[in-house]
Amino acid sequence: MPDAVLDAVERAAGRRCSGVIRSLPSYINRVYTVGMEDGDFLVAKFYRPGRWTRAAILEEHAFVRACADDDIPVIAPLPLAAGGTLGDAGGIAFAVFPQRGGRPVEPADPGNALWGRLGALLARIHRVGETRAAPSRVTMHPLASAKADLEYLLDNDFLEEREAERLEAFGEDLLDQTVPLFDDVEMIRLHGDCQHTNVLERPDTGLFLIDFDDMMNGPPIHDLWMLLPGRADTAHAELEQLIEGYETFRAFDRRTLRLIEPLRAMRMTYYLAWCARQSRDAAFLQHNPGWGSRAFWARELAELEAQLAVIRERRY
Repeated sequence: MPDAVLDAVERAAGRRCSGVIRSLPSYINRVYTVGMEDGDFLVAKFYRPGRWTRAAILEEHAFVRACADDDIPVIAPLPLAAGGTLGDAGGIAFAVFPQRGGRPVEPADPGNALWGRLGALLARIHRVGETRAAPSRVTMHPLASAKADLEYLLDNDFLEEREAERLEAFGEDLLDQTVPLFDDVEMIRLHGDCQHTNVLERPDTGLFLIDFDDMMNGPPIHDLWMLLPGRADTAHAELEQLIEGYETFRAFDRRTLRLIEPLRAMRMTYYLAWCARQSRDAAFLQHNPGWGSRAFWARELAELEAQLAVIRERRY
């Protein structure tokens, strides 16, 4: 495998490798740091077969490269020697990135200027995101991603009958409660997995986002709420500073604050479906013992139902 990685990187980069290779932690994809003879280091990302179509990966690349072209600090895939940004190694799609280190950020108190800077960074990314569509990517909408995720869980025998009935009832209630809230809501390209663990900082570039692998279409608020340290009603100061920073570069529709708790429920459902798609892999089961058991589903369903109760209690 190391030789295959080195061969693929040499062909893609049009440069000789030094022979140094190191695997980086990543469950879904296979990612390696590769040393080059000129002393440079590249990161080679081999995409897990079957997760994304080639078109979906290219939409990710186009989004990140457009951000880089607009001087937004991101890590964009490098052009390959044969053209384009997506290579092929024995039927496995891969891309090559420059290696960039950074310090993980840890948002602290509400008075920290970091929140405004995060908001400004997201606004700049969203200005690029609004310029074109990504039809091959997930759309975070109740009638798109949530409906599809629920159907996948229910149609593939992941739950016993009693638990399946509870999940079906949850899904019906979720759609009833949330679909009207998404009327006339702006949908643009987003980072999609905008947790603080995907934000780094460097002295030369400041804050930057990494890992656009879960890029999706959705309302801009989806990237903002995922950064909050708690629910919006307990992180009001942080949310206000995010929005203030955001509005220095892009208008923000405050009506979409009502989508935060519905999006949280949809994110929970999305993650369950994501895990279900991996659940027959030995590596997944090794790291997630008990996944799919009746006890597991009892816990998850209780959390989903509790989140639905939060949505019902909100007065929009």
